[in-house]
Amino acid sequence: MFSMLTIALRNLTRYKRRTLLTTLLIVLGVTAVLLFSGLAGSFKTMMVGIITDSSLGHLQVHRRGYVSSIDSLPLNLNMSAKGYEQVAGLLEADPAVAAYAPRLKFGAMFSNYAETTNVRLTAVDPEREAAVCPGLAGRLVGEAPKDAPPIVPLVSPGQIVIPQRVAQGMNVKPGDSVVLVATNKDGSVNGMPFTVSGLIEDVAGPGGKDAYMHLADARKLLRINDQEVSEVAVRLKEFAALGGAEKRLRAALEPLVNKQGKPAFELHTWAKLSPFANIADMIELMIVSVKVMMIAIVLISVLNVMLMSVFERIREIGTIAAMGTSPAKILGLFVIEGFLLGLTGAAAGSLLGLAGLLAARYAKPTFTFARMDNLTLSPSIDPVEFLLVAGIVLAAATLAALQPAFKASRMEPVEALGHV
Repeated sequence: MFSMLTIALRNLTRYKRRTLLTTLLIVLGVTAVLLFSGLAGSFKTMMVGIITDSSLGHLQVHRRGYVSSIDSLPLNLNMSAKGYEQVAGLLEADPAVAAYAPRLKFGAMFSNYAETTNVRLTAVDPEREAAVCPGLAGRLVGEAPKDAPPIVPLVSPGQIVIPQRVAQGMNVKPGDSVVLVATNKDGSVNGMPFTVSGLIEDVAGPGGKDAYMHLADARKLLRINDQEVSEVAVRLKEFAALGGAEKRLRAALEPLVNKQGKPAFELHTWAKLSPFANIADMIELMIVSVKVMMIAIVLISVLNVMLMSVFERIREIGTIAAMGTSPAKILGLFVIEGFLLGLTGAAAGSLLGLAGLLAARYAKPTFTFARMDNLTLSPSIDPVEFLLVAGIVLAAATLAALQPAFKASRMEPVEALGHV
């Protein structure tokens, strides 16, 4: 085996230019895949984290039919107090659930006494909301008034946190007094004054333009006497457990039926509620496409080199065959050459890809996505991804060498020796 390896190395070094060009093509493919996979994968992970940690949570439970009508924020499809208790009991019993938070969502008229606009409101239990969406407080911008209590949790009774762009458009700042006017599900109108406790920046997806207020204030404004809610946001202990938790909770909710005998509740993952999920799927598709392109580059490059090598060494192959070298050894010799090409290209490409990702982590590039500014990309380095790419390259290079190797091993010594 060692002698065959030595011969294969010698044969590759005999054609330095061809070997170098082929290796460079493989290096280029491996480096491009690792850089793109690392950067795109890190972008996807970061955006999913932002959306789930600051807005949606990992899962949400609604009354049946609410999500299909969510654009109108229907109060008549809120979850009743009894329904919320049932859902809360199931969530507390699931070992994968870390926290859950009730929310009440509705539309209202927002006025600074000079101008009026429409706003979406998310009323929350501050402590529970902080446990489900720990990144929500990080979206707060601007300075709070000196006499205001720390915004931990997000809001207190009598306060409201409004979107930054609404504040800029209406010239409202923390500490200002504003009025909310809302219509409840019975059609009656009510208004209440609030103090702006802070501003919140936009984030992509549902909830990105919501103002936040205390759940008790929302019930007063809407004249709701019981504990009904619009949704229950859920955070899991491990994001990787999302698939299993979804199946368990869906099965647990299924026996809870309404008066028509149909399931009373719906369970949705963040991906079903956020438009970014489509972008995430596109990123995965692009990563796979780049890997396919890399495999094609390796296959074509190694196949071309090995075919040329067989064509130029026909008489040499005939000589070693006439000396008693078995077809299996001749086949193995050419396969080892392809393997060495793949190994060299994978090793060099992995080193360059690692260097590129480390450089990107050190540089910490910033970018803007949707309405979110100054996002910092810090690429992660996944050893599994590096091993996977290297394995694909080695397998592709070895497979590409098989056909030329098989052709060489099947040559008749007399015909090969007579080749001009």
